[in-house]
Amino acid sequence: MDTMRKRFASVVSGLLDEDPRLAVVLAEIGTDGFRRAAERHPDRVVNVGIREQLLVGAGGGLALAGMRPVLHTFASFLVERPFEQLKLDFGHQGTGGVLVSAGGSYDWPAGGFTHMAPGDVALLDTLDGWTVHVPGHPDEAETLLRRACAGGPGGADGSGEGGDRVYVRLSAQTNAHPRPVTGEGFLTVRRGGPGAPVVVAVGPLLDAVLAAVRDLDATVLYATTVRPFDAAALRAATAGPGAPEVVLVEPYLAGTSTAAAAEALADIPHRILGLGTARAELRRYGTAAEHLAAHGLDPHSLRERITAFTARAAV
Repeated sequence: MDTMRKRFASVVSGLLDEDPRLAVVLAEIGTDGFRRAAERHPDRVVNVGIREQLLVGAGGGLALAGMRPVLHTFASFLVERPFEQLKLDFGHQGTGGVLVSAGGSYDWPAGGFTHMAPGDVALLDTLDGWTVHVPGHPDEAETLLRRACAGGPGGADGSGEGGDRVYVRLSAQTNAHPRPVTGEGFLTVRRGGPGAPVVVAVGPLLDAVLAAVRDLDATVLYATTVRPFDAAALRAATAGPGAPEVVLVEPYLAGTSTAAAAEALADIPHRILGLGTARAELRRYGTAAEHLAAHGLDPHSLRERITAFTARAAV
């Protein structure tokens, strides 16, 4: 079965053959997927061992040397553990690179909370200049990865300018079918009537959202790129009578994008509901599907929460 992570390894292994600027940096996790690429390019597939701060530091150094580094491990080890290195070795130095994560919020529950990162996107939001992609299907992941790898290193001339910093958040959860990924904007996949609530479904939660609203009057926007946030698409979708109602459904910490949505609608009265993973830790391993339901992100729970939100406005 094809997965986003398998597609990542095959696509980037091929790009290493085509682009001499690319270098992959690993911290043990993911080495099997790049074994053949490492044999072909031993100087550009680097395994630093279980040293995640070094993973990011080495990537930043490669970017300063004019390379385009691609860094990969679990999200908790890629964003949270070496956050200071991301802030300094990429942000402060003005370098560019590609972070590609696995594990997400609860993809591997047996790994426990150490292997979960529901707050990764919110944490990156504290830094400037990061593009964040959240694909919902392996085909979408391939398109976004190719685009990210084609970016520039930045900082190589010592100016600290031009760094193209991209985070690609891969997941084991996928939608049944891919959607067109033609740019960084939101895609309208379902259009409701005038004044209908607008639901923004992020990445692998699109199918759950569509099932939840299948017979409701609602517009559904699909986001595979969440930073920069597509304010223009949200404003266009909410144009109509009455105060707009917006529901954000994200596969990470609930409310991560509410500030961005509020800023997009700052000049008009509006209501926003942010749905995602809860702050409270679920202290049972369980399965990914059980975590999805426990966070209220399965179709049944989403329907109840969306209809309760819109019903309050009608009272």
